[in-house]
Amino acid sequence: MPRSYLRPAPSGTQGHHRVTNIELFFDLVFVFAVTQLSHLLIGNFTLVGGGQALLLMLAVWWVWIFTSWVTNWLDPEKLAIRLLLLVLMTAGLLLSASLPQAFGSRGLAFALAYVFMQCGRALFCLWAVRGESLGMRRNFQRIAAWLGASAGPWLAGGLSEGPTRWVCWMLALSIEWIGPTVGFHTPGLGRSTVDDWNVEGGHIAERCSLFIIIALGESVLVTGSTFAGLDWNAANIAAMAVTFISSLAMWWLYFDTIAERGAETISHAAAPGRLARLAYTYIHVLLVAGIIIGAVADEFVLAHPVGHPHPGAALAVLGSAGLYLLGNLLFKRAVLGRARTSHVLGLVVLGLIGLAADALSALAVSALATLVLCGTAAWEWYTRSCETPDAASFLRELA
Repeated sequence: MPRSYLRPAPSGTQGHHRVTNIELFFDLVFVFAVTQLSHLLIGNFTLVGGGQALLLMLAVWWVWIFTSWVTNWLDPEKLAIRLLLLVLMTAGLLLSASLPQAFGSRGLAFALAYVFMQCGRALFCLWAVRGESLGMRRNFQRIAAWLGASAGPWLAGGLSEGPTRWVCWMLALSIEWIGPTVGFHTPGLGRSTVDDWNVEGGHIAERCSLFIIIALGESVLVTGSTFAGLDWNAANIAAMAVTFISSLAMWWLYFDTIAERGAETISHAAAPGRLARLAYTYIHVLLVAGIIIGAVADEFVLAHPVGHPHPGAALAVLGSAGLYLLGNLLFKRAVLGRARTSHVLGLVVLGLIGLAADALSALAVSALATLVLCGTAAWEWYTRSCETPDAASFLRELA
C-alpha cells in the first residue's frame, strides 16, 4: 500500500494543524509578490494599470490559496511535501519577478511560472493521494482537469501581445475562479461536494491571517522607507503618522474583532469546506486588495501631503479603506451570519468624503479615511466587549 502523505489528525491539546516553518518560508516569495504589485500600481495608477494589477493580484492570490489548501491536506513535515514547497517557491520567485513586465516583455515567463505552479502542484497531488480514498482522488483529478483547461489560455496569452493577452488571461483566470463554485464539475468524473473538502478549518484560518500580515507588512514598509527619504517637516511627519495609524486600524479591524472568531467558527463548522471556500478563498481577496492599494495610497500621500496631490491619491486612499471595510463586512457576514452596522456606516461616510475629496489635500483625505477606520474599529471593539460579561462589567465601572 502506498505511503500516506496526509497530515495526521491534530491532537487534543493542539486543537488544529499548526502552520509549519516550511509554510512560513514559502510565504516569503509572496512578500516579494505583494511588493511588486504595489510598485506596479504606483508606477501606473491608471485604468489600464489598475486592470493589470487586479488580474495579476487575483492570479497571485489563487496560486497561494490553492497551495494553502494542499498543505491543509498534505503533511509539510514529510520530505516529499517539503520538496514540493521548495520547488514551488523557486517558481514563485520567477513569477513574482516577472509581475512588473507581465503585460510586456515577460508575459511568457509569468505564464510559464504560473502554469508550472498550478499544474505541477496538481499532478504532484494526484501522485501523493494515489492510495487514499476514492473521494479524495476524484477531487484532485477534477482540480487537475480544470487547471489543465486553464493552462492553454495562460500560455497562449504569454505568447501573444496587447488585447489578445488580455482576453486569454481573463479567460484563464475565469476558468480557475469559477471552478470551486461549481465543484470542479468534470465530464465523467462528476463534481466535488463540500464533504470532499474536509479541510481542517483552524489551519486555513491561520494561513489566511498570515497573508493579511504579509500585506500589512508591505504597507508599513512603504510608509517607513518613503518617510526615511523625506525631509522631516511637520507635513511629512503628520503624513507618516496618519498612514501608519491607518495600517494599525486595519490590523485592529481584522485581528482584534474577527480573526479568532473566524478560526473558531470554521473549526467547529459542520461543513468547513463551504466556509473555507466562501470566507477564506473568495472574500479574503478583498482584504488583500484593500491593503495593497493602501500601500499605494501611502506612497502618494507621503509624496505630496499638502499642495497639489497625485491625481489618484484620493481614489487610492478611499478605495483602499472602502475595499478593506467591504471585505471585513462580507467576511463577518459569512462567519457571524449578520452584517455589521458599523461597517455599513463606515462605507457611507467614505462615500461622502469622496464627494468633497477634490477640495481637500491628500493628507486631509487620508486623515478622514483613517478616522473612519479607527471609528469603525472602536465601535466593533465596544460591541464585542459588551458581548463579554467580564468586559461589560469593566466598561460599566469606567462609566
